Amino acid sequence: MIKLLVGILKGAVIGGALGYGAHALAKSTGFDNPWLTFGLIGAIVGLFVGKPIWTLVRDKNATTWIAVIKSAFGVGIGIGLYALVTRAIQPVWEIEGYNVFTWYPTLGGAIGAVYGGFVELDDAIGDDKTAAPSKKDGSKQLPKKN
Repeated sequence: MIKLLVGILKGAVIGGALGYGAHALAKSTGFDNPWLTFGLIGAIVGLFVGKPIWTLVRDKNATTWIAVIKSAFGVGIGIGLYALVTRAIQPVWEIEGYNVFTWYPTLGGAIGAVYGGFVELDDAIGDDKTAAPSKKDGSKQLPKKN
């Protein structure tokens, strides 16, 4: 449960920060591409939430392809959730001229939170610390004969 909340929080912070950066970029330069923005949010959340890429690179038993797959899947999740919210559901709640559900920082934070919670929960599966410890030498001890 704690890992789920941590994943939601990490995803929301990353998504909100990238969304705010995209909003500031759009206001200052006029470059506005929400498909790219929310795909990038999903990709970055996939790289940094759960088991981040730097721990996968250092671990000799893991592969970095896990992070690449999470990132590629995150692009699809980010674009898909953006399309779902803006094209299918189309909620409207305006505050000071911004629709809260389509404003980059809020929608980016929401998409990051959803995908971050999923990734963190997925990476937490199988992390049982209650497993029985194994013998270090791997050999079985046979009973002594009298």
